[in-house]
Amino acid sequence: MNVPDPDAYGVTTATDTVCFERLLPGPIERVWAYLTEPEKRKQWLAGGEMELKAGGEANLLFKHSEFTDEPAPEQYAEMNTKGFSSQHRILDIDPPRMLAMTWPGEDAHESEVVFELFPEGEKVLLVVTHKRLADRGEMANVASGWHAHLGVLATVLEGGRAKRFWSRIPELEADYQKRFAQD
Repeated sequence: MNVPDPDAYGVTTATDTVCFERLLPGPIERVWAYLTEPEKRKQWLAGGEMELKAGGEANLLFKHSEFTDEPAPEQYAEMNTKGFSSQHRILDIDPPRMLAMTWPGEDAHESEVVFELFPEGEKVLLVVTHKRLADRGEMANVASGWHAHLGVLATVLEGGRAKRFWSRIPELEADYQKRFAQD
């Protein structure tokens, strides 16, 4: 088995797509719960209800103070205090193996995120694919966010609490801008 690096960079798999792989503590039902249950999901990404069916609504509330004590930069301050809501639609679902949903972007550009889970013994391989991204700038922004959030998820599943989140974002975004400029 080829074990993914727990902090590996996402890779481009198409001109508008970035993909991440993380090997997480299982079982698969536990990781699925952290993708779909609001109280668990808010510990690493965003709370909010999801209608777990194709065509269902997902109303996510990004309030990062629920998983990090690190202060947010001024431009993201509301993400730590009152939170930021976004509306998504479930495109496809196959519990506990796959969840595909829309992801709102800038200028009303909608992209798509697919979460896939694969049992690997006592662990679970999570593959996150974010596609239909508008351009390389959006790819770098999205990739840095997923990279940091997936780090929080791994920490939470291992029983910890995120120490660094916001301070990682600028360095990750700069790294992704360089990486994607070379692709």
